[in-house]
Amino acid sequence: MKRRIPSWTTRAAEEIGQNISSWRRMLGYTQAELADRAGVSRETLSRLERGDGSVSLHTVLNILHVFGILDQGVDATNPYATPFGMARAEQALPQRVSRRGGRQ
Repeated sequence: MKRRIPSWTTRAAEEIGQNISSWRRMLGYTQAELADRAGVSRETLSRLERGDGSVSLHTVLNILHVFGILDQGVDATNPYATPFGMARAEQALPQRVSRRGGRQ
């Protein structure tokens, strides 16, 4: 049984796809050129630009690398760059978190 994909996930995938398309066009790449530089098929790139969330994370990271913004993409997931993360940086993080949601 397939899981239902939440609407916010679908919207985010579509927005990321549109952003990648905009970057590609601003930099003057055709889909074929960007796909070749990123080491993916043109069809995979097209699916990504249309918001297909099943495209691999590796593909997205390869494309960000071609655009020269890989570091910014990685930084966007850095928990210590948020107010919450900065506050937690002074505390020891648990080595493991149980499935029940508690620390071990």
